[in-house]
Amino acid sequence: MCISELTTARVPFPLSPPPAMPSESSPQPEPTSPQSRSPSPSPRDTLTLRALVSTKDAGVIIGKAGKNVADLREQTGVKAGVTKVIPGVHERVLTVTGPVDSVAKAYTLIISQLVAASSSSPVTSSPSTIHTAIRLLISHNLMGTIIGRNGLKIKAIQDGSGARMVASKDMLPQSTERIVEVQGSPEAIGRAIEEIGKCLLEDWERGLGTVLFHPAGDDRSSGNRRSGPPYSLSGLSASRRSNGDGTRGRQSPPGSPSPQSPTSAQPAANLRTQNISIPSDMVGCIIGRSGTKITEIRRLSGSKISIAKAPHDETGERMFTIIGTPEANEKALFLLYNQLESEKERRVGREQQQAELED
Repeated sequence: MCISELTTARVPFPLSPPPAMPSESSPQPEPTSPQSRSPSPSPRDTLTLRALVSTKDAGVIIGKAGKNVADLREQTGVKAGVTKVIPGVHERVLTVTGPVDSVAKAYTLIISQLVAASSSSPVTSSPSTIHTAIRLLISHNLMGTIIGRNGLKIKAIQDGSGARMVASKDMLPQSTERIVEVQGSPEAIGRAIEEIGKCLLEDWERGLGTVLFHPAGDDRSSGNRRSGPPYSLSGLSASRRSNGDGTRGRQSPPGSPSPQSPTSAQPAANLRTQNISIPSDMVGCIIGRSGTKITEIRRLSGSKISIAKAPHDETGERMFTIIGTPEANEKALFLLYNQLESEKERRVGREQQQAELED
């Protein structure tokens, strides 16, 4: 068996996003060319940074006939786009790709533009006194890189930029991305984003295998579960220049993924290995009684899935190893995360019932 890639992800308690998705006035950017891997990024290394924005803000970012986003590209040299409108969904994903300093400049301009367009913001306020925020989408695996040992890195970024950073504890539904809200003036947020981008490029390999978040259905960024949304898996064929982003996985139709032939029938050269860490107290819900659930996930996805018998470190998490084609592994991840979401929802419901009984 030939295993071409090895990627690792931690699963909750969850930037290697793809190029910007097309909007009605925003063409899809051309893919960036690969670059040799180096231990530390140069100023010209390409970063792709995504953010969650409201549909209203997305309209401001794009502008009439795409004028604003076109001006942004011309001023900064970045590639930028916003995902298409989905009926019933009030959030869209903004994607900006370019050198770190250009991405930071682009976000500064975008945030300034949103502040200027907001009727609640006094026009007379100076830029340094305006307080706003942007919700960045960051791979769960890269959170440690931004936070640093004992929180020293995030403290340094906050002290140096003047911005405040708040990281969500949970991964977004059906993904391994978390929200990092950066608060402050547009200039302070821009300085923070530049430092965040440097961190992401320095540790880009940790972003491999990120399952990207896509707003869909009645889903909200608060982490409510959604059933059968589109999803993407990135990082299976990564390049240095795209900061751990590989070709996007094919989107799954709503509902359960369709069965796929076993990995033994697939060409060995196309196989990938993906490791994910799952809290020990959640392993039982994935295995199921007498192994019924994990057997079903293996059958539906076509991937080979093995589970470590003991936790691999002091976190108490168990390692799941998934081997299969990129498509099979994507289906396996979808099914595993769906099972985790179901279990979390079940536990929350049980706690609520107990609380009501006690009242």
